[in-house]
Amino acid sequence: MIAYDDRLHRGGRTARDIAEQTGLSPRQVQSWTSEPRTTYLARAHERRKKIRALRATGLSMRAIATQLGCSVGTVHKALAYAPAATSTE
Repeated sequence: MIAYDDRLHRGGRTARDIAEQTGLSPRQVQSWTSEPRTTYLARAHERRKKIRALRATGLSMRAIATQLGCSVGTVHKALAYAPAATSTE
């Protein structure tokens, strides 16, 4: 398995385009360029925590989305499907 830091960047191109240029399969290109699932899930969890914290300060969903560089829909989903508050978070 390729370490995440050693993965290739697509530069805005699709996996299919790169596969056609290199002779590899699109799946192989995806595996060489994608973020590991555990890394993605950890990053997503941190973003959801930031969204909940910003909402607790009274910011609107639009303001949170602008500040974090994501869509209002992402903010809405993070707030709508937030787990019940626990004392460990």
